[in-house]
Amino acid sequence: MIRLNLARGWRTGLPRLVLLLQAGNAVSFFGYGLILPFEIIYLHQFRGFATATAGLVLGAILGTAALVTPPSGALLDHFPPKPVLIAGNLTSALGYAGFAFVDRPWQAFACAVVGGAGIGAARVANQTLLITLVTPEQRAASFALGRVGLNLGLGSGATVAGFIVASAQHLRSFQALYLFDAITYAALALIVLAIVPNRRAAAAARAGAAERGFRAVARDRRFLIVLAVNVVLIIVGYTLFSNILPPFVKAHTRVGPGAIGIIFLFNTSFIVIAQLPATRVVKRIRRAQAFAAASALWAIALLGVLPATLIHSELGAAALLAGVATVFAVGECVHAVVFGPLVADLAPPHLLGRYISLFSLTSTGGLALGPAIGGAVLAISPDAVWWGGALVAAVIAAGFLLSGDRIPEPLAWKQVSPTSKKDLARRRKRLIDAGMRTWYGSRIRQS
Repeated sequence: MIRLNLARGWRTGLPRLVLLLQAGNAVSFFGYGLILPFEIIYLHQFRGFATATAGLVLGAILGTAALVTPPSGALLDHFPPKPVLIAGNLTSALGYAGFAFVDRPWQAFACAVVGGAGIGAARVANQTLLITLVTPEQRAASFALGRVGLNLGLGSGATVAGFIVASAQHLRSFQALYLFDAITYAALALIVLAIVPNRRAAAAARAGAAERGFRAVARDRRFLIVLAVNVVLIIVGYTLFSNILPPFVKAHTRVGPGAIGIIFLFNTSFIVIAQLPATRVVKRIRRAQAFAAASALWAIALLGVLPATLIHSELGAAALLAGVATVFAVGECVHAVVFGPLVADLAPPHLLGRYISLFSLTSTGGLALGPAIGGAVLAISPDAVWWGGALVAAVIAAGFLLSGDRIPEPLAWKQVSPTSKKDLARRRKRLIDAGMRTWYGSRIRQS
């Protein structure tokens, strides 16, 4: 029975084309996971760059991706996502293959700009393509499957790379990792070229030409509020855990580096296992309630970090923080299957590319601002990071609960459940009227 329930929870009902694309994405994330933990180590120890220079090179990748994201969204409102996705992945392959042969900082910065431009364009095109290939009812499952592929690919890639580097710490090992990463980008481009059909731009996009441009997006105040709130949620729910927790734990608890790695393993493993089943659970509640639940879970997890400083046993503190990591993961599972589909539902068809580009940009902005804000607060008052973040998350949770019907629900949810007391009253009246008509009809036939 347990196996049957798990199998049902992992069924997505997605088209075969989408499953193949998500598998290709997972392979691409595996390639990026190979180099992710060792980028600064490679540039500093094996290429002789200063640590600050190596950090700036990585920042150039993220910065270029952010700059390219909005123009890519505008491009996708005029052209199909398939050629943009192929070009973006091939550009990323070129940039990361170049990293294997850099000798000077300017070469590394050039590769960073090329690779970052490819990442920015491909990320928006990938999300736009997946949205166009599924029905509105399947969007949550598609985003959930993408989240599984992201965590599984990055986690397994980093693990494999760790064994490779540990067994052979020389230049050729790192060059092989970068070249294999480039191959995975090129492989994803070939998959898209082979299996995605060529489609013309939708008629709805041409019909809405008068309302094109980011000015039309800026008039959607509800969308802008959702984006702003999401930036804050990414800071308190993602970056405080992934970027601020390790240095805090190392400095203020008895937990060592090995245990910190196990704590993160708990987080990623839970997401891989529970993300798809969580989609079915979240479908049963309102989006505002789901956002509130994710925010409340993150508030609880942030507060749960503080007792670890009072535990004098490494095993006890690590066990507590593993539980905290799991609560963070539950919040991530809920957030991931609500926010992406909400953005897709808010976007008019002719502005889908621009909406998705801003959606990606807020994620990048939150991941960039989180370490900076968290690091500054950590230097002033380490405990304030956790209770302050919990307070912010709790306020956001309360705001979502008070938002009422301002956050739109999926069409399938509306068809299953009434959305207000008035709807309940109308439904009850229709049932009573139908019952009375049936009763009178039966009496007339009897007479």
